[in-house]
Parts: sequence; structure tokens; C-alpha cells
Amino acid sequence: MTTHAHLLTGAAPPGVAAVGVSAAFGTFGELLQGVLPEQDGDFLVTLPVARWAMARFELDRGAAELAVVPPHKKKALRLTSMIMEDARRPGGGLLTLDSTLPEGKGLASSSADLVATARAVANALREPMPPRRIETYLARIEPTDGVLYPSVVAFHHRSVRLRALLGSLPSMAVVSVDEGGSVDTVDFNNIPKPFTAADKREYARLLDRVTGAVARRDLTEVGRVATASARMNQVLRHKWSLEPMIAICADVGGLGVVVGHSGTALGILLDTSAPDCHTKLTAAAQRCQELAGNVTVYRTLSFD
Repeated sequence: MTTHAHLLTGAAPPGVAAVGVSAAFGTFGELLQGVLPEQDGDFLVTLPVARWAMARFELDRGAAELAVVPPHKKKALRLTSMIMEDARRPGGGLLTLDSTLPEGKGLASSSADLVATARAVANALREPMPPRRIETYLARIEPTDGVLYPSVVAFHHRSVRLRALLGSLPSMAVVSVDEGGSVDTVDFNNIPKPFTAADKREYARLLDRVTGAVARRDLTEVGRVATASARMNQVLRHKWSLEPMIAICADVGGLGVVVGHSGTALGILLDTSAPDCHTKLTAAAQRCQELAGNVTVYRTLSFD
């Protein structure tokens, strides 16, 4: 599968349904998330992973209503309606979503749903849907991860705008645990941020560090920044397993610990090109299972 599938079915003859299909990848939490010392300073740095949300939209000009499957995907249904209204297309249709991203864990499942939806609906309508147009729609719905771009990006998630394309990283494995429960993105972003002016300056330094690390493809530094960001986020959303996960990471020789800052997932980063990666992965998975009772292994996406 392509990392940002954008498939066009072509124009449909009158009376025949037009169908658009597309997909968007998710992320494993964020390499970095915090607040910079500037206006609209809330930002994150993405870590794309090989899990996708797939969307299929069938336009039915004879129908009066839009529907979505599964029916709880109300945000995607709202987005579909917004695009249809802007395109001045009468009729209804069926949006079907299928995702391999767990919900409420900090893996950008909602953002991936919405980006895939925007692309699929646009394909069915033969409407242009560049990233900036998608951002304009999503800003009206909820804070959004930067999954619109085939890159590691710095992204202002609350105002839904790209800060910078940082580039691509070599593939990593993420040995993850889930602390359980779920987090609503909108509710989380309404929580007042307790970060001080000194914290914001530190986030600016961390952003500079991870920007340079991605450019150099320096996975060791990427892991250090991710761990630092995870620790700074403890005052906002505490994770009981963070310090034990950091200890496991050190014991097995991992790169660092990455978290869903607004979610429940934590993961140990491993360099898949290292000759002892399998040994490290096995050891990390066993220790994580003992710690949390659940383990999932993800693979990060590389866009070279």
C-alpha cells in the first residue's frame, strides 16, 4: 500500500454512482509535543507508522441523505457534508471507513479518518483537495495531527497548520504498551497547559534538536528528544509506566521512549537496521508484557 493513497475512480456516467477511495496513515504518538514561546505556540512533531485508515465514498445523486459506516464516525460524516455543500453537489451517499488504528490511544486515528475521508469524497466528486484545503476543513472540526504530509512534520495541531516539513527517518520498530482507557482529543486540548516560560524555551530547543536530528537521520538523538518530551508531558497527562518503560529501554539498548501525549500508548524505539534488533525487540517485548500485560509492535514509515 502507498503511504498516502489518493485514488481516483474517474467520472461516472449519469445515473451511475461515483466512487472515491483513499487512505491516510496514522502516527505513534508524537516525537515531540508542547508549547513554543510564541502566539499559537501549541505544536507537535509526527512519527508516522504503517497503520492506515481507509475511506470509500459512494456518491448517490438520487439519495437525500449521507450516511457513514460505522455510524459513530460522526466527524467524518460532518466533513463529508461540508465538502458536498462547498462543491454544490446535491444528493447523498455512503461513506465507509475501515481503520487499523485503535481509537483514543494517541495514534491519530481520528485525524487519519478525516484525511482519508476528505480525499475519498474529493475523488468521487472530482474536486481538488490539496493539503491546505483539508486543513481548512479540519480546523472547523477538531485539533488535528499532521498526517496530510508524507513526511515527519512539525505541525500546529490546534490551529491545524503546517509549521515545517522535517524530512524522513530510517525505519524503526516501536514496542508499545497501552495503559488502558481512551482520551478524547478535543477534551484534552481544552485542558489548560501548565507550561512555564522556561518550559516553552526548552520546547523550542527540543524542536531545534529534533529538526537537526531528522535532517541528519540521527535516530539516537531522535530517541533522546522523544524521551525528554514524554517526561515533560507528565505534568499534563501522567503515565504511570513511563519511568519503567525508560528503564526497559535503557536495559535493552533502545533509542528512547515515545508516547501518545494526548493518549494512552507508550513505545520503545528500536533501530530496525541494527544487527541485534530482533534480540532487542524480543527482550523489550517480554519486559513490556511483564510490565503492562499487553504488547503491540509497530513499524514507522520511511518516505525515501
